[in-house]
Amino acid sequence: MSDRNKGILLLLVSALGFSLMGAFVKLSGDLPTMQKAFFRNIIAAIITLGFVLRHKERMFGKRENQKLLLSRSALGAVGIVLNFYAIDHLVLSDAEMLNKLSPFILIIFCAIFLKEKAQRFQVFAILVAFVGALFIIQPEFSVEIFPYIVGVLGAVFAAGAYTLLRVLGNKEKHYTVVFYFSFFTTLVLLPFTITLYEPMSWQQWVLLILAGTFATVGQFGITLAYKFAPANEISIFFYSTVVYSALLSIVLFGQIPTLLSVIGYVIIFGASFYMFLKNNRMDKQEAKQVKQLKSS
Repeated sequence: MSDRNKGILLLLVSALGFSLMGAFVKLSGDLPTMQKAFFRNIIAAIITLGFVLRHKERMFGKRENQKLLLSRSALGAVGIVLNFYAIDHLVLSDAEMLNKLSPFILIIFCAIFLKEKAQRFQVFAILVAFVGALFIIQPEFSVEIFPYIVGVLGAVFAAGAYTLLRVLGNKEKHYTVVFYFSFFTTLVLLPFTITLYEPMSWQQWVLLILAGTFATVGQFGITLAYKFAPANEISIFFYSTVVYSALLSIVLFGQIPTLLSVIGYVIIFGASFYMFLKNNRMDKQEAKQVKQLKSS
């Protein structure tokens, strides 16, 4: 199996992991969002701690990276809470697709904060993705629009976290970054969980443990996938989460996405596929130029 195919396979596994996390969060019923997010992160922290100890790495990273790790974790923590709220209040596939706006928002953030010039095709793709989001949200400026706005804000905070990950680069091991984030979020959510805590049945305990476990599978899957192949070559396959989530919505919850939502999915997927093709073409041109320079 080639490295690219390994990356694709891991990304598909990661997408399934995150989709199952969302389904288990939704299945756990009417519990406070903070409580659900807390259990998702404490399970992830316990699992990733095992990897950190096994590889004898620092649990909290290097001193010079603390500001980046802390800021990334803070943005990611808010993003998770907002995403969980959207999962609880929307059709699962709608919540997932709104969360998948983060790569487009990431391009905007990188242009603003990291001075990475956005290409014309990227700006075009962002505008198209925004139109797709409007089809999913179907704005009527009523109370019902609130969970959709929360879902979009979740993608904004996730994009902020990913922007800082770009700055962090390879300065820390991936399991250290995941542990730091999970541990930080657990600590932040602990007071809210204690204050708002609602007793859980054994089924809810099992569901939230499973949510945390599959979230960790998703996190490691995506991290390892990008070690085997560049993001711009395989990232399109991460949109399989929406297919998984749509099927889980129908099978587990009897929720069928509206026709307008499905049109929105197609538009956003189309925008990401367009970016995928353009990035691949640019990579091939750059590789060809490098080859010509070496031969000359």
